[in-house]
Amino acid sequence: MAAGRRTSDYRRRNISSMDRRQFYVYGSAVQQAEALPKRRPETHRRKAPQHVSRQVVRNRNRAMNINPAYAVFLVAAAFCAVFLCVMYLRLQSEVVNHSENLTTLQEDLANLTEANNTAYNAAEDSVNLEEIRDKAMNEMGMVYESQGNVIEYESPASGYVKQYDSIPEDGVLAQSQDISN
Repeated sequence: MAAGRRTSDYRRRNISSMDRRQFYVYGSAVQQAEALPKRRPETHRRKAPQHVSRQVVRNRNRAMNINPAYAVFLVAAAFCAVFLCVMYLRLQSEVVNHSENLTTLQEDLANLTEANNTAYNAAEDSVNLEEIRDKAMNEMGMVYESQGNVIEYESPASGYVKQYDSIPEDGVLAQSQDISN
């Protein structure tokens, strides 16, 4: 046993200088666990001085107590912090509600725009311009304008137009010629 102890002591001393991961143990015997180092006796520890002056004790007690004015300040600061947090959450909630409302309105606008475009295209497709031209020319006696038929005038600054000729009672100023011949 003495030989085994010497070998293990030798190995322990060499292991402390080597990396333990690279150490290989020969044999199948389990090594004994190392004993923990002894603690230093209590006499070596520093002790706080036994005698503390009254002034130090008084200062410590004063530091441990809270001044009433300081307590009021802390309560007011806590209320302000809670109030600011509540206001922030309320504003955040309003922003989310407005965002949702805006999204809903945008969807409604897109739906209405699509319905309007569909109705416009349907109305445009339902009108036959050739049929309207035939009816206007043949049934109502309308003609295309000629070079001298269109009279342009500039609007006077006074806001009214002077009429030099009376309008006939039947409302027809000129008869169109039948151009279908």
